Amino acid sequence: MELRHLRYFIAVAEELHFGRAAQALGISQPPLSQQIQVLEQEIGARLFERTNRRVELSEAGRLFLDEARQVLAQVDKAADVARRAQRGELGELKIGFTSSAPFNSNIPQAIFTFRQRFPEVRLMLREMSSTQVAEALMDESIQVGIMRPLPLPDELGVVELLREPLVAVLGSKHPLVAGSEAGLALSALAHEPFVFFPRSYGSGLYAQLLSLARDAGFTPHFAQEAGEAMTIIGLVAAGLGVSVLPASYQRMRIDGVVYRPLLDPEAVSAVWLAQRTDQRSPMAKAFVELLTRKAEL
Repeated sequence: MELRHLRYFIAVAEELHFGRAAQALGISQPPLSQQIQVLEQEIGARLFERTNRRVELSEAGRLFLDEARQVLAQVDKAADVARRAQRGELGELKIGFTSSAPFNSNIPQAIFTFRQRFPEVRLMLREMSSTQVAEALMDESIQVGIMRPLPLPDELGVVELLREPLVAVLGSKHPLVAGSEAGLALSALAHEPFVFFPRSYGSGLYAQLLSLARDAGFTPHFAQEAGEAMTIIGLVAAGLGVSVLPASYQRMRIDGVVYRPLLDPEAVSAVWLAQRTDQRSPMAKAFVELLTRKAEL
């Protein structure tokens, strides 16, 4: 049984006239009559009662009409689903992001806009380190990554979404707080214990802090490690050391902590939008286009 047989049958059932049905279908009457006969033979039931004056649905034809309409409606729905999936309007989009990404207003705004525009796309958001983002893109467990700069394999391409300054995170009673409202040089922290991400965490900020400290003439002493920025800030508030984080973390208001701009020219951290260079997902392409457009505004 072919779909055209169902369409022919429905046309005749609605017109109850082979001539008008053939005209509506854009074919001649004899082939239409022949195809209806083929359909009846295949089903093994008479669908129409024919006389010289009229055509009527048989009881079998009346019941078959409802089923045929449902089949064609489901076929149309399936085709629509395929078209919408091709446009990136349906399916599941997996996004990996570093913990600091949501604190920049452009990124949550873009996610909100995407959800509004594509309500039937299921967004799967996973927080991970920058190294984990890169690994997940490589094994295709995510389709889009938002990360801090790291050396990446050739299979991954990036767009810089934004650059933000780094800030010193100090306990509110730290001696450097007084008089440093305009900022301080990283070298002022040379003899301070640092609270920071562990090297193994792969945050992307670890290597940058080492590079900045080297340029400032010292090697930081990491007294305490923590995998979460909230924990780092809390430990600074508890007096266990100082830290350096992207400025977007200033939105985390924690008692006992003060943020100060770093005056070093290179004390700036970028946020990258990363994806595979062979990206095939229409949903991912739509999200990337939306987020990069937001970044340009």
